[in-house]
Amino acid sequence: MASHDNAIRLVGFDGDDTLWRSEDYFHAAQGDFERILQPYVDLLDARTLERLYAVEMRNLALFGYGVKSMTLSMVEAAVEITEARISAADVHRIVALGKELLQHPVELLPGIREAVEAIAAEHEIVLITKGDLFHQENKVKQSGLADLFHRIEIVSEKDASTYARVLSEFDLPPSRFAMIGNSLRSDIAPVLELGGWGVYMPYHVTWAHETEAQVADDAPRLRRVTTPSELPAAVKQLAMLGA
Repeated sequence: MASHDNAIRLVGFDGDDTLWRSEDYFHAAQGDFERILQPYVDLLDARTLERLYAVEMRNLALFGYGVKSMTLSMVEAAVEITEARISAADVHRIVALGKELLQHPVELLPGIREAVEAIAAEHEIVLITKGDLFHQENKVKQSGLADLFHRIEIVSEKDASTYARVLSEFDLPPSRFAMIGNSLRSDIAPVLELGGWGVYMPYHVTWAHETEAQVADDAPRLRRVTTPSELPAAVKQLAMLGA
């Protein structure tokens, strides 16, 4: 890898919905969850997913992120929503939804491999992703991208303190780090708060919890892109700004 004197030495990538598809499958599972509960609730009740989300938020501190957390929350929400009338067979169907999510093949976003390779040719890169350790490890392995990363971090939360810890282990100031991801809450806002750089690549569907952050469109240390093919140029622009 060539040596450069620009400001950005390390580039971080998010995993889910930045490198590979994820939320599409969660979204589909939520639709299946609604259909399982239909016989128990008023068909016009539009609050099924709202009530599921409330249970997920209530459980987040206990279960963390990921499929297993979602599955446990779906079971709990189903019992609450149906006032314990849900059958054992339908509870089993909900558990099966979780198992299907855990076994789903990894599907890279179009063009992401080329983008990661191009950025890796100019900078050290690190994968920083959150969720269930076993499931995330399996997705990283299946992705075929693991060998490109200098380091892989699977964390329970992606906040300013997590990024600060990672950067301290690289002995790197935030001003020399850029993070690429689809979540303003987890990937962009904490890094900008520390004084780093961000490249935001929104995904077409995002979990409500990850939208709970606001970053100004004209934030000077941020670039917004729509496709993976735009990522190398966006990182280069930020590197030139900080040089």
